[in-house]
Amino acid sequence: MEREHEEQSLTTSPSSYQVFLKIMSKRRTWVFLFVFVYAVLLDSSWSFLKSTLSWYQNQAQEPTGWAAVYASVLLGGVFGLLSMAAALAVAVPATLVTWITVVVLLAFFGKPKRALVAEGKKITREIAGSVFKTLLKEGNFVAAVCAVLGYFALVRNNNGEGLN
Repeated sequence: MEREHEEQSLTTSPSSYQVFLKIMSKRRTWVFLFVFVYAVLLDSSWSFLKSTLSWYQNQAQEPTGWAAVYASVLLGGVFGLLSMAAALAVAVPATLVTWITVVVLLAFFGKPKRALVAEGKKITREIAGSVFKTLLKEGNFVAAVCAVLGYFALVRNNNGEGLN
């Protein structure tokens, strides 16, 4: 009797795995995760920015200009990496949609399965390579712009005009 009750409860109540799949299949869950991760990234980058600026203030007491160069290159590199991560979060779904579209179109045009697999591997390599090159270009551009702007802001701050 008790065993039948357990079997009935197992079939009527969803397992934790099914509940997890149902939650993760919702678009708002992914939106929440995306916003949460970027909020954590922005908070940590803001903390990093404040700690770098306080380090620079301590180093700026000496008359050398290398502290501004070090701080601006460090800030540029970090914000370049963050921009690459943001671009990657947008590029991955778009890349997957493109890849699926191309493979499905090849299948509709009568490619044999073996040729479809070979074409799919080649397409995957080409798409991943182009996305990686684009991410590097954009990340390097953002890093350079942030480093130059950071340098001028730090030098201006050191001359007494301030960042405020």
